[in-house]
Amino acid sequence: MLTRPIPQSKEPLPIIGLGTWQAFDIAAERAALEQRKEVLRVLLEAGGKLIDASPMYGRAEAVVGCLLTQMKAADRAFLATKVWTSGQRAGIAQMQASLAKLQTPAIDLMQIHNLVAWRTHLPTLRAWKERKKFRYIGITHYTDAALEDLGHVIRAEPIDFVQFAYSIGGRAAERHLLPLCAERGVGVIVNRPFATGSLFGRVRGKALPAWASELGCASWSQFFLKYILGHPAVTCAIPATSRPDHMRDNLAAATGRLPGAKERKRMADYWDGL
Repeated sequence: MLTRPIPQSKEPLPIIGLGTWQAFDIAAERAALEQRKEVLRVLLEAGGKLIDASPMYGRAEAVVGCLLTQMKAADRAFLATKVWTSGQRAGIAQMQASLAKLQTPAIDLMQIHNLVAWRTHLPTLRAWKERKKFRYIGITHYTDAALEDLGHVIRAEPIDFVQFAYSIGGRAAERHLLPLCAERGVGVIVNRPFATGSLFGRVRGKALPAWASELGCASWSQFFLKYILGHPAVTCAIPATSRPDHMRDNLAAATGRLPGAKERKRMADYWDGL
């Protein structure tokens, strides 16, 4: 699997990870848990690492922590989660709960979810990073309306990662935020790379363009992901899934070559013409 260096450390990070929103918020039912365990196995055996969760995602943190412990695979994962509450004490309590649910003494990346009380939480995140409870810290959002606010924080504060929505159908981040991240040396995690599935609705029943094979694309998901990953400022994309076959398909986008600027323009122009 292809990797990109995390800007602040140069640590290589596989460019496809796993989002857990909705997909891992499940009850303790054996068949469902086994299916998610297989998703994790497929990710890790392919060389993937980043698994992203949040207290906002219901039982996702606990499910991920339980399954990785059962698999004895926690040391192979790059665990990312978030703080999503107001108040310093509430934030500390929530982050302590995340450590317990994920069954780990330290988290690779702690993010401030949707910029909620970010001025309150950021000093705590920095202090915990100094204590090696977190390896990296970051901020997140999922709406285009928040891209400017994310940019303001990046300009004002030293952080390691920013996470936001970006897709071939939603390219607002290309205008200012992605160039800013490259300039400031901030890692980029892309959520909602399929625009919560709406991209597939637009291409339902349509074949890939013949030239997509030149990019190594064998499915629309790979086409969409390779467009994102071709941007040099993107560190990792985290499509969410509960299905092992979808995980395999997504991971295939992280192999072979990635499109350059001219090829990405061709992909975007093709999409706009659909």
